[in-house]
Amino acid sequence: MAIQFKTVVRDVGRIVQVVSLMAFVSVPIAVVHGEYYAVPAFVISGLLMLAIGVALARSFTDAPDPGKLHGMLIAATAWGVVGIFGALPFLVIAWTITLDPLPAWTNTPSINDTVAVFRQPINGIFESMSGFTSTGLTMATVEDDLPRSLHWWRSFTEWVGGVGVIVLTVAILARPGSGSLTLYESEARSKKIHPSIVSTVREIWKIYFGFTIVAIALFLVVGMPVWGAVNHAMTAIATGGFSIHADSIGYYGEPLIEYAVIPVMIAGSIAFPIHYLILKGELRNFYADIQTRWVFVWFAAGSITLTAVLSLNGQYETVEETFRTALFQFVSATSNTGFGTTTIGDGTERAWTAGATLFICLGMLTGAAAGSTVGGLKLIRVITLVKGTVWQIRNVFSPDSAIRQLSLGKRTLGENQVQREYTEAAVVLVLWIAFLIVGVAVLLWTLSPGYPVEYVIFDVMSAQSNVGLDAGITGSNMPETAKVMLLFNMWIGRLEIIPIAVLIGAVFKSAGLYET
Repeated sequence: MAIQFKTVVRDVGRIVQVVSLMAFVSVPIAVVHGEYYAVPAFVISGLLMLAIGVALARSFTDAPDPGKLHGMLIAATAWGVVGIFGALPFLVIAWTITLDPLPAWTNTPSINDTVAVFRQPINGIFESMSGFTSTGLTMATVEDDLPRSLHWWRSFTEWVGGVGVIVLTVAILARPGSGSLTLYESEARSKKIHPSIVSTVREIWKIYFGFTIVAIALFLVVGMPVWGAVNHAMTAIATGGFSIHADSIGYYGEPLIEYAVIPVMIAGSIAFPIHYLILKGELRNFYADIQTRWVFVWFAAGSITLTAVLSLNGQYETVEETFRTALFQFVSATSNTGFGTTTIGDGTERAWTAGATLFICLGMLTGAAAGSTVGGLKLIRVITLVKGTVWQIRNVFSPDSAIRQLSLGKRTLGENQVQREYTEAAVVLVLWIAFLIVGVAVLLWTLSPGYPVEYVIFDVMSAQSNVGLDAGITGSNMPETAKVMLLFNMWIGRLEIIPIAVLIGAVFKSAGLYET
């Protein structure tokens, strides 16, 4: 086995060990809610993940620290493996309820259609991948019918996935050095809060946990019940979007609750290093940081534009309802959270017009700040592409002797650096669009006729940008091929494509399918 694969296997094993702790932590949740039948499912899932993780890690203990290539391979592999293992509680709980060999005191309920879908492994893997990637698309028919143990597991996977399973691993295993830095950067993060990478990830978790507690308190104050407040706070700050209700936030029918959720989604859209500075009292970062500034500008401009579009369509009864719906849905889409308060589409039945639907797609594509919990391209790439393109055009009219620079926030980039960052952003955009086209083509090929094309684009974009909104297409009745395609879209979207391309290239190379 090549050196790089020894390193990859060892570190993936360590990550699986850490994720196994999530199953054990979930046992008290089942006990508190009297769902004793779910306890064996979490214990079995945890023990299996722990055993496999320990076996992989111990097999290659002496493997060297990861380099940049290894980091990408580890990230791509770990996210795929964790998505598969995270399906175990769904699968085991569904079959436990189906078979029901347990005594009456375990409170095993009757099987319902929503739980029954998770007897199929592909549905559990889809739900798990959607959770860990903080996407929020679901196979659950009616989320209200899920046991609270699975409500928790879905929310927990999104909460951990929002920051990242690798960041969690670095925080728990506390491995100082270049290896931890490489793994940290492999999840599309670059800025550190402290010189030490271990201190940085622990600071991120402190901020993240603090925001979660504040969100729970906020939701309780505006009238959300305790169980809803806990779960929705976890998935809102993670910009994940899983809900305990089929109608998502719209279930409550309370404008005050809808308005209260918006600032939590915005908080999840701002980079953690900026949160750290703001919490230290450096409030100027709200406008001085280029990404944070554009989070607010883009959210405001997009919400106003969408309000105008919905108003022209006569979609809602009052101006306030139109504005609230537009504001909530645009922030939800662009922050890649995926909470809903209205029906955008119902499969073959149109609700929103193509213009409004595709405008939401634009928000999903851009996402918000890099270094936050969001998916999408990230605003810094969009800014780089826009300003870089203008810079390239102006260069045509500049003399060869001119010194060319580009201001990007607080940074002044030289010509070589501009070309490098512009090329990186352009490559990601091209690959992003390419995989989006593939996903749309596969769904159009596998789905029954009658689905509007804009709704197909919407659901694929939602998966690849890790959003979770849907237009009535994604669900357990989808063809298996379509489910696998959206699984792939969620996976590559969470890792911003490049690590997946590196992994595929490494597999092809090791199989002798091509030579460098």
